[in-house]
Amino acid sequence: MSMHAPSHEDAFEAHHGHSHGHDAGHGTLKSYITGFVLSVILTAIPFWLVMADVLDSPVLTAVIIMALGAVQIVVHMIFFLHMNTRSEGGWTMMALIFTIVLVAITLSGSLWVMHHLDVNMMPMNPEMMRNMP
Repeated sequence: MSMHAPSHEDAFEAHHGHSHGHDAGHGTLKSYITGFVLSVILTAIPFWLVMADVLDSPVLTAVIIMALGAVQIVVHMIFFLHMNTRSEGGWTMMALIFTIVLVAITLSGSLWVMHHLDVNMMPMNPEMMRNMP
């Protein structure tokens, strides 16, 4: 028999499955240090690229910085948010995939609409303005 009587919180956690056990889902000190070191490296490289003006092409520099930013997002999700296919029965990964799909649809749709608006707008250089009725 246990030394303490079951409380309302214990019954709630047992019934609803919201127990906050510390044996699953939390990272170790090694994983936090690994994530921190990777984050520092992934922050220092773009800073160095911009401050030292390493590359001649600003477009290439921007692409590299965005790629390193995407890698850093993944590092944060794995090492600090502990997202993987096993956590929460896979629902966190499904929610992440759904969010990424929605953001991709929104961004690509917005860019598509803006491109077509730009193409279909009447050009207004001085010569065309003179020829307007």
